[in-house]
Amino acid sequence: MTELRFSKQHDNLTNYMASEGIRLALFQDFEGMRDPTIRWMTRHPGDALLFVPSNIIDIPILIPWDVNMAQQYAKDSYCHIVPYTDFERNPYKAIKAVVENLNIPAGSRIEIPPTTSYPSFLRFVDALPDHDIICREDGIHFYTQQMRAIKDPEEIEIYREASRITNDVIAELEKQIRRGAFATEVDVALFIEREARIRGCEGTGFETLVAGPKRSFGIHAFPTFTGEAFGTPGLSIIDFGLKYRGYTTDVTLTVAKGPLNRTQERMLTLVEKAYNLAVSMAKEGLATRELALAVDAHFEKAKKKMPHALGHGIGMEAHEAPAIRSRSDNEWILQQGMVFTLEPGLYDPVHGGCRLENDFVLTEQGLEQLTKAQIIRIPE
Repeated sequence: MTELRFSKQHDNLTNYMASEGIRLALFQDFEGMRDPTIRWMTRHPGDALLFVPSNIIDIPILIPWDVNMAQQYAKDSYCHIVPYTDFERNPYKAIKAVVENLNIPAGSRIEIPPTTSYPSFLRFVDALPDHDIICREDGIHFYTQQMRAIKDPEEIEIYREASRITNDVIAELEKQIRRGAFATEVDVALFIEREARIRGCEGTGFETLVAGPKRSFGIHAFPTFTGEAFGTPGLSIIDFGLKYRGYTTDVTLTVAKGPLNRTQERMLTLVEKAYNLAVSMAKEGLATRELALAVDAHFEKAKKKMPHALGHGIGMEAHEAPAIRSRSDNEWILQQGMVFTLEPGLYDPVHGGCRLENDFVLTEQGLEQLTKAQIIRIPE
């Protein structure tokens, strides 16, 4: 199945490259230049270069830092595996060797990642002085982001399983919270990490955020969790995701422990209504900006303002396309196969914060809720 997936992805890429006149594309996944596209295409999870030729008869070349790992994880993918040590672990020597091996003629366009620094760009130019080195924001790397926004059936099944595990952790987390089992924010975060590992996940998809009532005023509290007390009266936020087979979930729970004041109760009600509004509206063909504007209008009627986007796509990264926000430059449309979050929230420097976030997928049958985060109310 993986080889068939990669072959289809390869066909889509080569068709795009042909339309753009690109002869060879380089993808890099190294510290400081992370790009999950390589894992998405090959299943190799580690540092690597990936060269994709536009000529359909030329098989892509994966050049991993750890060849043993690549032979284990990428063995069924549609690519040649060549050790990085063959090129002294030097990307400029690697690209020159690949161009020579594939007999790519002088003057051909070769695209490198848009995250490439200017000094590195000049070194690629020096390595291939007779070729046209292209580095742009809206090129093939952006095109792969658009491709990744639409999950195929295999990816959706991975997400359903990842969400099942996430929901099990949410249920156990709520049980422990109601028992008063966690003394500090650290206790909550370590519990989530442990549960992720023992349930077969790679770990958490991003650093878990746990903010008790004293720190929940921040959208993303800093530090993400501390030795501060957890479980005290007020509003607490827990934001986490589990990484399963390369894909991460992303959920946020609010723990509302009484007694709460009138402002806190109003925040909870407004966020719950905003969440229900967003869920009721989300459907295929809807502009994500329209969805976000509707939620913004809901808060504005109450003289409140949500200081972040309504949601975002998820995948091999915690934040991917599509964007679900009210910015005027947002042109994303909800489509079948998109997996995304909806996460309305409000924050007050005195009364704390409240956010509710779940993951969804659009299918032929409509909107399917994957995760089951909620506002956990604990009476005084």
